[in-house]
Amino acid sequence: MANPTLELHNGTGALIGSNDNWQTTILGGIITSNQVSDIQNSGHVPTAASESAIIANLQPGNYTAIMRGVNNTTGVALVEAYDLN
Repeated sequence: MANPTLELHNGTGALIGSNDNWQTTILGGIITSNQVSDIQNSGHVPTAASESAIIANLQPGNYTAIMRGVNNTTGVALVEAYDLN
């Protein structure tokens, strides 16, 4: 998938975080501060600047990750979730 954007939704479907290009933090929802250094220190840095990443402290529950290609293009995407604690 070309230049993906990542969205994270809670169990009710509300958007709680998003990212496009992991080196640029998009503030809003659960993302309240710059995440670049946290992503770099996580041990799971994306391999390309155009990839997306979010670090979040989530309560137990159901969540949905949605990947979109640039200009709503389609393709194959891999979403990975890690417990960093």
